Amino acid sequence: MPEPRPPTEGPPTLRDVAERVGVSAMTASRALRDDASVLPATRERIRAAAAEIGYRPNEVARSLRLGRGTGLVGLVVTNLANPFYSRFALGVDSVIAGDGFKTVIGNTGQDLDAERELVADLVARRVDGIIAVPATADQRHLAAAAADGVPVVLASRPPEGFEADCVLVDDFGGARAATARLITRGHRRIGFLGSPPAVYTGTERLRGYAAALAAHGIPLDEHHVRQGQTEPREARRAAAELLALPEPPTALFCSNNRNTIGAFRAIRASGTDTALAGFDDFELADALGLPLTLVAYDSDELGRAAGELLADRLRGRGSDTGRKPTPGPVRRIVIPTSLVEYGS
Repeated sequence: MPEPRPPTEGPPTLRDVAERVGVSAMTASRALRDDASVLPATRERIRAAAAEIGYRPNEVARSLRLGRGTGLVGLVVTNLANPFYSRFALGVDSVIAGDGFKTVIGNTGQDLDAERELVADLVARRVDGIIAVPATADQRHLAAAAADGVPVVLASRPPEGFEADCVLVDDFGGARAATARLITRGHRRIGFLGSPPAVYTGTERLRGYAAALAAHGIPLDEHHVRQGQTEPREARRAAAELLALPEPPTALFCSNNRNTIGAFRAIRASGTDTALAGFDDFELADALGLPLTLVAYDSDELGRAAGELLADRLRGRGSDTGRKPTPGPVRRIVIPTSLVEYGS
């Protein structure tokens, strides 16, 4: 038996396993695949050696050699600190895991350069598909990935400049309904707290808010609009500014849960009875002790719908099709919303 070579830097290789047992790399490979051409005793020795040195087969490289995909799906989101994305990711995974895929999640922090780099890295790693929540309307990197044969599904924002499946929330309709509810309760000065203008959902929700005001003959007051908040502390400062105006809003509408939480804290600190409405239901909303109207929808369903759209593109692909997605017309799914009331 030849002397085992000294350990190399990096993870153990198949050659390390083969030299430890004194067989060829081909024999070690066959044994680890349970090939019947390798004697049972030899297979056991090879398995024991692999376990001893911690060798794990490179399934990605093996799949590519066999003409199959990697079994990985990239999930690109903008803010992992927001609980919405954990529910969304669980919805995606509940679908694609049933088809044998694993999810690789990347966070962009709503930064376009980070998103470009992340998508390029996923394509280089040969993921079978990408589900993305784009940070901006600049989606050339996603279009390039799709042109390279990687199926791309967008969530919470429609494709810009290329065709792709997407799943959206009824952002406009939900915001309009919530703002109208505040108006029917007698409020005429309603403030708006929203995401950065580049965020599609925030823009659509601002449009729904403005439409509700217009439908009731209330002019939109730009002094009552604050955009750009991504975290509760920023929303709290923005809400405090509105509440400190000479004629402050008697109600606030927030375009997402992070803004709603910040606004709630500002209202509590001010001691006012400002009414509050927001987009996205969230845990413990019913325990805040404040009348609260929320636009609710199933974020898990949003993820499941995105997962189904991608899975449909991946199903039925054989080794002869490479990374080419299953053809068919692009599809758009819109998740409906409803209003939920908490407090009196």
